[in-house]
Amino acid sequence: MASLLCLCLCLLLATAATSPGRLVPYDLLYADGVRAYFARDWGRAAELLQRALHSYAGLRAARRACRAACRREAAFLGGPPRAGPWEAALFGPVLQRADCLQHCLGSRLGAAPSAHRASLAIRRDFERREPYNYLQVAFFQLKKLDQAVSAAHTFFVANPQHLQMREDIEKYRRMSGVKSDNFRDLEATPHWEAYEAGVQHYNADEYLQAVARLEESLTEALSALEECRALCEGPREDEEEEEEEMQPGLYEAIAAHYIQVLKCRQQCVLEIATKPGRISATEDFIPSHLDLLQFAYNQVGNQVLAAECAASYLLFYPMDEPMLEKMKQYHTELGEDTAVTAREIIQHYVQRSLMEKKLIYYAVEHLGESFDDPDLWTPDELIPENLKGKHREDQEKQKQETLDVKEMKKRGPLPFEGIVVTMDSHQMNGTQRVVFDRVLTESECKDLLRLTKAAGEAGDGYRARRSPHTPHERFEGLTVLKAMQLAQNGDVDWRDAKLFLQASEKSRKIVESYFTPGKKLHFSFTHLVCRTAVDEEQRGRMDLSHPVHADNCLLDPEGQECWREPPAYVYRDYSGILYLNDDFQGGGLFFTEMDTVTVTAEVRPKCGRLVAFSSGKENPHGVWAVRRGRRCAMALWYTHSQEHAEQERVKAEEVMQQRAVEQDRPNGRERQGADHSGRSSSELPVSSSGARGMSWRHKPGSDRTQRPKELRARDEF
Repeated sequence: MASLLCLCLCLLLATAATSPGRLVPYDLLYADGVRAYFARDWGRAAELLQRALHSYAGLRAARRACRAACRREAAFLGGPPRAGPWEAALFGPVLQRADCLQHCLGSRLGAAPSAHRASLAIRRDFERREPYNYLQVAFFQLKKLDQAVSAAHTFFVANPQHLQMREDIEKYRRMSGVKSDNFRDLEATPHWEAYEAGVQHYNADEYLQAVARLEESLTEALSALEECRALCEGPREDEEEEEEEMQPGLYEAIAAHYIQVLKCRQQCVLEIATKPGRISATEDFIPSHLDLLQFAYNQVGNQVLAAECAASYLLFYPMDEPMLEKMKQYHTELGEDTAVTAREIIQHYVQRSLMEKKLIYYAVEHLGESFDDPDLWTPDELIPENLKGKHREDQEKQKQETLDVKEMKKRGPLPFEGIVVTMDSHQMNGTQRVVFDRVLTESECKDLLRLTKAAGEAGDGYRARRSPHTPHERFEGLTVLKAMQLAQNGDVDWRDAKLFLQASEKSRKIVESYFTPGKKLHFSFTHLVCRTAVDEEQRGRMDLSHPVHADNCLLDPEGQECWREPPAYVYRDYSGILYLNDDFQGGGLFFTEMDTVTVTAEVRPKCGRLVAFSSGKENPHGVWAVRRGRRCAMALWYTHSQEHAEQERVKAEEVMQQRAVEQDRPNGRERQGADHSGRSSSELPVSSSGARGMSWRHKPGSDRTQRPKELRARDEF
């Protein structure tokens, strides 16, 4: 009976399959497509890569559908047998489900399910949308521009830090014949599209439209969650080959695999709450829908649905005082006798999640398992006592917010005379922004500009190469350690290299005293940078010298978010630019809103001007194109974290100290007095920062084949 019913269900599913016949394994199609790509057989490459994507989607759809069908079959059969030993009661339905899945998947896929097992590398390529990277080139070569643009955009959405694709996208935008609707995400997830549209309506006080799109988002998100949970029941695919070891017993093996499935199901909420191209999930994704809907329904006068959403939200946070107050208000408005209940689908979601958490935490406490709970709302009583401390610590990290603006008013006095604050945060229409003038004298600027010539001749390996941000400018850079090494070799004046150290340390002291008096700032990275306009390539220029970005997070203008995750330098707390000249055209610094378009403030470079600001999402900034001449500045980043302090600077200070010792020896060269007649009396002695640990600075202009976290191109002013 069971096998017959299973076969009937599977035949129906096979008939309804999107593509009749045998589904060719996607990894084989992908491999053939890549081979055709490198053979420059563009037509065949495009066909095979599209078939690979179709097969990948078909495999996932088959797994989802068969698991849903086989669950329905188990319910139809009436559950486990009532008689017999407990093993039969437990494993009878398990064997029936396995039988159903084998028949269903075999019928739908046209081959044994094991034929569709792909390697970890292939699976990751498809998760990262790598086939679209190949597809866009193939379509471009085939002169199918609209399909090339869609493929490029689809890849770029999930890989926003891919520099080559960013350049390709900009080129497509400038091409005639390319329309704005060609930039389509072919893998767009419905719940994210609806959610972002709903939030935009919500922020614009368009609550009727917000309600419609947020309800759509919630429905689609819960549907995506179910699909993700179904895929968790698939074959166990470890990320690494397990070493040969003694196999666990029957019950241990069953428990281990079952707990793995439960953990996977729990992580699904993070999967659906993570926008393509991001690593971090949107916090409290499901509860946030209910919170927004509650307010929006109240604004449009539908207190019944507002109360329902409030009751649903309280299932996650039963002690949330503002929402409890809202519930009292709704009871008063609707009448005390009016029954207000949470949505049934949300009740089911919470009850099921709590049941799974309970089982997982039992395994953590008794079977040595580990678990990173994805939810902030998990009740304390569910967590074993010995795990509560870590859980609270994780919650605090997730809830940590940006610095309170009011605290920034507690400034310390500036440590040097003559320096003036030209613009503060209020005058710059932002938060934690400031411009200082007279940090350097004209003579000091000239000395440092002389040092920048070494950056073009023997600096960080650029040798006046094209800028990593634009082909219309040349780029030169010099670190403090390289400057000292050049001085050791006699290639630059020792006094200029020493001034580089002193001027940067002086800037650090100023920024520390202004923003964080009493709290130590360490250098994260120091760079002497020049950008030179390429004379013959300025006509019709539309790009920037440096696109709008934030320094310690990945800016997402569409989602109005900035993600604190690699490859961003998340440990950076403050940033600074010390300008050396103004005899060029363009090259000014500007700040924007989170949309990267609305300019809130601009700073024009000049000798001795230091602009400093916090490195987070409150200060998106970019640099206007350098259209003529050469713009030079000292780029500075600071951190409160000593472990991320700049190690090259420590080495540079050691070289400088060794030089001073040699000059002081009786049999050495005559000790020099003033370094330069034009030097400012406000110079600081160079002191070792005492930093330890690993250096996180990576060489600019690094090979683009490196992993994203090793890129520095996006991080230079």
